[in-house]
Amino acid sequence: MLPDPLHPAVVHFPIVFTFLLPLAAGFAIWRIRRGAQVLRAWPLTVVLAAALSISAWVAVETGERDEDGAERIVGDAPMHGHEEAAERFLLLSGGLLAVAGAGLLRGRVGALTRLAAAVGAVGMVAVGAQVGHSGGELVYRHGAASAHVPGGNTVGDAPVEVGRSARGRDD
Repeated sequence: MLPDPLHPAVVHFPIVFTFLLPLAAGFAIWRIRRGAQVLRAWPLTVVLAAALSISAWVAVETGERDEDGAERIVGDAPMHGHEEAAERFLLLSGGLLAVAGAGLLRGRVGALTRLAAAVGAVGMVAVGAQVGHSGGELVYRHGAASAHVPGGNTVGDAPVEVGRSARGRDD
């Protein structure tokens, strides 16, 4: 049986792959410079880049499925910001997968694309942090999780910050 909602359960996979990818790329480049064959050292980086892209796609898809309920709670602007950040992350992860795949090539082109993939993987940490931060704000600042709790955290159509009453006072 899958969790419901599924999105909060799957968003942690791209986070993990985002942090593992630069480590794997750096280690593979180090091994190649020490004499390891490209086809022995680099494939793990490509596999992690593929796992990142696939898990990012699943996170975006499950987020879209859960979007309507959460949007009723938090409003359009915060949801739109998170959605845009997630779609940017997905697009960049796909581009990084293509670059990492080209890192399997030998010679100068392969060496340059491996370096580009490693730099891109480090950059993905910053992009992922933006997505995670905006998602965390949806949950912890705007109360998006209450969309999945009977009786949610709303006053009419207006969202209410978690920990605040309808009058804006801390309760």
